[in-house]
Amino acid sequence: MSRRAACLLILALLASACGGGGGDDAGGSGAGELRGAFAVVAGACAPDGTRSGSFFRMVQPGGTLEEGPFVANADSPCDDKTWTPLRPGTDGGLVTGDYQPHPEPPFAANDGAAAAIVEPTSFFAVRFAAATNPTDPQTGQAVPAPSVSVDEQGALHGDLSAFGVAWNQQHFNQGAPKPGGARPGLTAGPSGTYDEDTGAYALEWSSQIEGGPFNNFTGVWHLEGTFAPAAE
Repeated sequence: MSRRAACLLILALLASACGGGGGDDAGGSGAGELRGAFAVVAGACAPDGTRSGSFFRMVQPGGTLEEGPFVANADSPCDDKTWTPLRPGTDGGLVTGDYQPHPEPPFAANDGAAAAIVEPTSFFAVRFAAATNPTDPQTGQAVPAPSVSVDEQGALHGDLSAFGVAWNQQHFNQGAPKPGGARPGLTAGPSGTYDEDTGAYALEWSSQIEGGPFNNFTGVWHLEGTFAPAAE
């Protein structure tokens, strides 16, 4: 883990323990851009079917975000295999205002190798890895570093066009909006909520895949945890 990422994660954990978001508009108080680390709480499925934490789902072509049909991931530990839990990576979660790129090489055999945002996660016997890159590996387009802002009501919005996934020797942009600003199909968000008093957040977005074996499938992402502002 880089020193910067380690510091951001420590701040996130301290904010969770002490109950303070702090900062100014560039950090976390009031409306404005939230620059720092969105620490990820691991997803978990209870025997009664309730879920908590961070998850990934995939909508089949022609489906809806609300009703699916959703792809069942045989490797999910949940009883409902359409929910795939996510676990925090070596950086603890998603960093805004900077990139968390794929390593070189981006694959270990067929598995994605990036491990900073979330742990590489098994999806049909191959692990997918999430990363943010200045040049999107699938489209070759330059994209801005991830950004998330909050309004005065605590609602989140932003630009996650740099977010992508490596799986089975292939790259899939999973940003919202897409590189260049388009929102094809079910691509939506990011949106969510943020509590400046505790730092607690929930961030969601969906991104329709364009091209490749999952063309017109849509990835649905839900991250939650605690936000820690970057040091000034």
